Amino acid sequence: MKKTSTLLSLAIATILSTGVAIAGGPGPFKVNTAKSNLKWTASKVTGKHEGTVKLASGSLNSDGKQLTGGTFDIDMSTIKCTDIADAETAGKFVGHLKSEDFFGVEKHKTAHFVISKVTPKAGNEVEVSGKMTIKGITKDITFPATVVHSAKAISTKAKITIDRTDFDVRFGSGKFFTDLGDKIINDEFIIDIDLETGA
Repeated sequence: MKKTSTLLSLAIATILSTGVAIAGGPGPFKVNTAKSNLKWTASKVTGKHEGTVKLASGSLNSDGKQLTGGTFDIDMSTIKCTDIADAETAGKFVGHLKSEDFFGVEKHKTAHFVISKVTPKAGNEVEVSGKMTIKGITKDITFPATVVHSAKAISTKAKITIDRTDFDVRFGSGKFFTDLGDKIINDEFIIDIDLETGA
């Protein structure tokens, strides 16, 4: 009996020291960046553009029943546009997004989000509040999300609406430039997030 107890204690200690979450436990659960997806949508008077951007890293915390916290980093250098078929045109457009007119990726490669509060709603629905950092500027944002727990993982889906001018992304904004006509670009853009943890 003593030998069995000792082996059990060693097993638990090993799990805790390696950061592996016990099924249904608090985590943290490492985000699987290969299985997770971020899609962006930006619109203007004459249409819209869509694309993707990749996660650099992330983790989600849980009390075993509810999401309690987490963080993720977005690699802004991976921005892609998926609705422009011509490769050269798409490349020029993405190059403009990476420039100082927009996200200044050379100086600010990573966007960062930290969850500060999770408010449970009905079923799997929650309201997430946290701090988003883009171009070195940090702002509080809140958005709805759906969180599903399994024995060994968490999956989270959310649609985040961000006002780009809060992060000094002003190009084509009607707030700061006059006489733009149909060249006005909407200040708000949307990020659809699908985070998956586990293998």
